[in-house]
Amino acid sequence: MHTVVVGTSGVTASDVLAVARDGARVELAEEAVTALAAARGIVDALAAKPEPVYGVSTGFGALATRHISQELRAQLQRNIVRSHAAGMGARVEREVVRALMFLRLKTVCSGHTGVRPEVAQTMADVLNAGITPVVHEYGSLGCSGDLAPLSHCALTLMGEGDAEGPDGVVRPAGELLAEHGIAPVELREKEGLALLNGTDGMLGMLVMALADLDMLYKSADITAALSLEALLGTDKVLAPELHAIRPHPGQGASAANMLAVLKGSELTGHHQDDAPRVQDAYSVRCAPQVAGAGRDTLAHARLVAERELASAVDNPVVLPDGRVESNGNFHGAPVAYVLDFLAIAVADLASIAERRTDRLLDKNRSHGLPPFLADDAGVDSGLMIAQYTQAALVSELKRLAVPASADSIPSSAMQEDHVSMGWSAARKLRTAVDNLTRVLAVELYAASRAVELREGLSPASATQAAITAVRKAGVEGPGPDRFLAPDLAAADAFVREGRLVSAVEAVTGPLR
Repeated sequence: MHTVVVGTSGVTASDVLAVARDGARVELAEEAVTALAAARGIVDALAAKPEPVYGVSTGFGALATRHISQELRAQLQRNIVRSHAAGMGARVEREVVRALMFLRLKTVCSGHTGVRPEVAQTMADVLNAGITPVVHEYGSLGCSGDLAPLSHCALTLMGEGDAEGPDGVVRPAGELLAEHGIAPVELREKEGLALLNGTDGMLGMLVMALADLDMLYKSADITAALSLEALLGTDKVLAPELHAIRPHPGQGASAANMLAVLKGSELTGHHQDDAPRVQDAYSVRCAPQVAGAGRDTLAHARLVAERELASAVDNPVVLPDGRVESNGNFHGAPVAYVLDFLAIAVADLASIAERRTDRLLDKNRSHGLPPFLADDAGVDSGLMIAQYTQAALVSELKRLAVPASADSIPSSAMQEDHVSMGWSAARKLRTAVDNLTRVLAVELYAASRAVELREGLSPASATQAAITAVRKAGVEGPGPDRFLAPDLAAADAFVREGRLVSAVEAVTGPLR
């Protein structure tokens, strides 16, 4: 199995995906162990002094003014974890929790947190054992870190609370640790705080959303090309010289993808001879501009994610010169903003896809296709209600596009009086990505059927390959009774698993 080695300089998005989704093992680099020990020495020295140091010998948040005596400090660290493990609601997905734990380990290994090497090793051991803490939907304001989610993870390290074993069964964490030979950690000065104070949950969800959206934006270019073919649109608007004079990189990439997919099609441009119209509708003609703007948003979000993956987010932090300083690096605003930006882009991409689907189903605008692509219109309703489902998803996506990061709610007796709501932005983006996948699946379903109804004209080789793969996956084509119960779930799986992109790239080569 692939092993990810965690050093002092951060991790990559590929590392996060490998651990979160593929179960890759985690090892600590020797440099990380050395840095951990050095930073711990600084914390131990400060803990021995009579002067109070935040996070080491004081309370937390609004209680930071109290100096904690030596004999109560271990209890203080345990108590912060226990009291902060106050999440509620549905369980968070396993991949999110694994990303959360791995990214917290990344910061711990930076040598800026003052955590002992044995605590970091226990974090790696829990990941490698396939033990997943039970983390709940609500409890993070995206400031001072994803506090409640990270606290539930830290509780597992202490052998407390509930966790899911590698067999998928939820049991007491202490039992699972014992079965895997992992000793619960006994937290010392600063360690409890250091395990809670990061943007790890929202960052993990951002990294996974970026990976999913990279595939979905390629899928959207493919379904847009299929719809253009089915509507007998013109591919002249995709010419590289047109996009060169408005040089947004994403727009050029989307246009190039659509042009590659449509290469050799006998369907494009026929409206010029058979049913003259000056221009295709915006949902067809402007597909690269809308998808391209989303691609550029992805590029910006990826830059933010890369910076955050290279960051050490904690408060206070141990600096190279030995100072331990309080700071505000735990504030999730940079991550929260791009999570919200992506939700807006996703909603708009889904919206334009739905408009193309509606056009395919409307006999007054589809240029010769049967009403609702029905086999016997009136006797059956074709894909009428499939488009209703798509419209409902788009409507929800518009609600999910309302930014979470524009809100703030004060907490901790007004000490934490401005928060990012980044965790909430990440949670709604996950729902948005799911809904976009379903919207594109409906367009794929409708466009592939519509192309097949254009008898006597051959589609592009790439779109034919996509349609053939769709049919092999069990998504039915034209014929009596086949669309009376459209298998949208099969189309959804086909898009979600990347099989649409794979089928097309087998003909076109890698899409951009």
